[in-house]
Amino acid sequence: MAAQPRMLAALAVLGGAAAALGACGTQEVSVSSSDPPAIKSGADIFAARCGGCHTFSKAGTQGGATKIKDRERVDGPNFDARKETVPQVLYAIRNGGFSGAIMPENIVTGREAQAVAEFLAKYSGRKAAK
Repeated sequence: MAAQPRMLAALAVLGGAAAALGACGTQEVSVSSSDPPAIKSGADIFAARCGGCHTFSKAGTQGGATKIKDRERVDGPNFDARKETVPQVLYAIRNGGFSGAIMPENIVTGREAQAVAEFLAKYSGRKAAK
């Protein structure tokens, strides 16, 4: 009989953990409703293709470290804090970032790359230290 309360407690812990994990990554893309479709498309593409390595609240992603102690090799720049221009983003996409160490070259191309670049250029750097 003593095993039953332990089993219920274990199930409760597992249920809580599942609920907590299910809540991870529930942020959504949040761009202005007045933005052109390319900006919204760029945000969606960024969230799907870039969000695993980059933090950017406008895309609902948390892929980069926010503290140096949490940093991993694959963490890309935090675009909440780093401002980018269209040419900078296109360069990074074509060349695998600026260091060429981790980011795959041409992770998006053509119109998708342009849309991601326009999205980042419009919204990046809004939480940068002044």
